[in-house]
Amino acid sequence: MLTLQDIKLKKQNHSKVAMLTIYDFAFAQMAEKAGIDQILVGDSLANVVLGYKSTREIGMTEMCIFVAAVSRGAPNTHIVADMPYLSDKDPKTALENAKRLLDCGATSVKIEGRPLGVLENLRKNDIPICAHLGLLPQTASDFKQKGKTEEEAQKILEDALFCDQLGCFEIVLEHIPESLGELVTQRVTATTIGIGAGQKTDGQVLVMHDALGMHQKKLPPFATKFANLFDAGVNGIEEYIRSVH
Repeated sequence: MLTLQDIKLKKQNHSKVAMLTIYDFAFAQMAEKAGIDQILVGDSLANVVLGYKSTREIGMTEMCIFVAAVSRGAPNTHIVADMPYLSDKDPKTALENAKRLLDCGATSVKIEGRPLGVLENLRKNDIPICAHLGLLPQTASDFKQKGKTEEEAQKILEDALFCDQLGCFEIVLEHIPESLGELVTQRVTATTIGIGAGQKTDGQVLVMHDALGMHQKKLPPFATKFANLFDAGVNGIEEYIRSVH
């Protein structure tokens, strides 16, 4: 398993971290076999797996089920678990829920933004935190790129420095200008993981369903499709139907 120290050494050695967002046992097995560095069990399972319109429509019950499934499939891989909407509404609630996710098999938890007092309380209790800055899907009013104005960019940088000083080992930077992703990466000791933050971050994360072409929807501009499992699956099912008929 990639330890927190291993992740820090990768940054120091200018070695990239490959993270993939995965939601179930079977694909977790596949990713671990391939040698993935980290798996993120994202609250995007609400949209990708369960068909909801918003990540706000799931809670701790769903996250615990899927984190446990992934941990069974990839027992030797660092698993980052998303803290779902309102699970970090106050420091006490956040600590209780973070411990639940770790008990389910997560190695660390990911938190969007800087909810008041939450990050401080989790670090005080030695909870490993992957921060998440830039576009914050749980609370965003739109999904446009963040950090384009000087004021927004300064706020993201200040938040990154705060998370870094607090001891967050990793920071996901979502949908921000490449120049800002590079600046944050240079200014923090934490490992930066980009998703639509350019090529200068310490690593990248993609949703498995985007990377493997498992759906028909249009990919985000920062996503790349490395396989086409949707068409392969349709063809396989068509062959099955013909064999039965």
